[in-house]
Amino acid sequence: MGKLSVVQKLEILSDAAKYDVSCASSGSKRKNTKNGLGNSSGMGICHSYTQDGRCVSLLKILLTNFCIFDCAYCVTRKSNDIRRTAFTVDEVVDLTINFYKRNYIEGLFLSSGIFKSADYTMERLVRVAKKLRKEHDFNGYIHLKAIPGASDELLYEAGLYADRLSVNIEMPSEKSLKLVAPEKSFKDAMEPMEYLKGAIQESKIERQKFRHAPKVSPGGQSTQLVIGASPENDKHILELSDQLYVEKKLKRVYYSGYVPISDDPRLPIVDKTPVLRENRLYQADWLMRFYKFDVNDIVNDEFPDLDIDIDPKAAHALRNPHLFPVDINKAEYHSILKIPGVGVKSAKKIIAARKFRKLNIEHLKKIGVIWKRAQFFIECGDSKYTVLNASSAIKRQFMLPAAKSTTISSTQLSLFQ
Repeated sequence: MGKLSVVQKLEILSDAAKYDVSCASSGSKRKNTKNGLGNSSGMGICHSYTQDGRCVSLLKILLTNFCIFDCAYCVTRKSNDIRRTAFTVDEVVDLTINFYKRNYIEGLFLSSGIFKSADYTMERLVRVAKKLRKEHDFNGYIHLKAIPGASDELLYEAGLYADRLSVNIEMPSEKSLKLVAPEKSFKDAMEPMEYLKGAIQESKIERQKFRHAPKVSPGGQSTQLVIGASPENDKHILELSDQLYVEKKLKRVYYSGYVPISDDPRLPIVDKTPVLRENRLYQADWLMRFYKFDVNDIVNDEFPDLDIDIDPKAAHALRNPHLFPVDINKAEYHSILKIPGVGVKSAKKIIAARKFRKLNIEHLKKIGVIWKRAQFFIECGDSKYTVLNASSAIKRQFMLPAAKSTTISSTQLSLFQ
C-alpha cells in the first residue's frame, strides 16, 4: 500500500470520528487578538444549533485510527480489519487553519485511537492544540479528548489550550465495560475526570484573584455513554449521569445509540438502538439539568425505563396526578416547571407577569405555554380543570397524537417543554 495523501487520511479519520458524539457547546469565550485568527463564542459547536439559531461546525477527526485496545463496540479496535492511517501534528494544524480560512469550520474536535501509550497519544494531541494557539494565534474552538491513563501534567497542559476536554466512559457500568473492553476500567476514566475537576475549579478561583491567571478548559468537560450495547436500564444510566454532574461537575453527558459494527459475541444482536430511546435520554437529561427534576421523578424501581411513546416530562405528570392541578397564579416556580408544555422561559415569564394581574389562558398562550399540553394540568383565571380518568392509551393520545408514528416528530424531539 502506497503512502496516503492528506485528503485520503481525512476521508478515513473523519469517518472514524463520527461515532464520538460528545462534542457540542463549549461554554467558552475566547476573544480574538489583533493579529489572531478566529474566536470562540459561548455557543454550540459541531454541526449544532446555537441558542440564537445559528448552525455552526467544526473539523471532527481522529489523529489516528491505530489503537492498542480491542474494545468490541469500537470501529478502530485493533482486531478490526480496516485501513489504518495517522495524521502528523502539522497536517492537523494545516487542515484546521485552511478549513477555517475558507469558512468551512469554526473550530476543531480532535480525538484519537490510543497508540503506543496514553501519554504518547495525549502528548501529540496537546502539541496540535499548542501549535494552533501559540504559533498560529488561533482563537477558535478546540475540543480535545483527554486520554485515560495520561499524566496529570499532560492533562493540565491540554486544558490550557483546549476550550473543552472529554473523557469517555463508554459503558454505563464497570461490569459491562470489562465485558466488551477488558483492558479498560471505570477508574481509568474517573481519575482524569477528578483531576480535571480540581484543575478547572482552581483555575476559576485563581482568575478571581488574578485577572491574567491561565484558564484551564473554560468550557468544562464532558463524557459519552454508549446506549444499547449493554443491559443497563435507563434508571441506571440516568443515575450515573446525575452522579457525574454532581460529583465530577461535568458540563454534558452524551448518549450514543449503539451501532452494530461487528458480530462479536460480547455484543447484543440488534439492528440498531432505537433513535427514540437516545432522544428520551437527552430529554430526561435536560429535565435534570435545567428543570431540576430529581432522577427518581423521571425513573424509579417501578418505572426503570423511559417510555418510548411519551416524553419523560409528560410521563411524570401522568404518573403523579396528586401533584396537579397547579394553580399558575399561586404556585412556586419549581411546581410550574413540572407542568407539561411549560418551559423554563415561560415559567420565569409567568412568575414575573402574575405580579401585575391574574393570568388567564390567553395570557399563558402569549407567554409561550403550549396550551394543548398544559391544559390538563393547570388552573388559571378562566380554566376549568378536569381530572383525566381515561386509560393510559387515551392519555397518551391527548399528550402526543403523533406518538404512534414511526417517524420522529418535532413535538417528540422538543427538549424544552
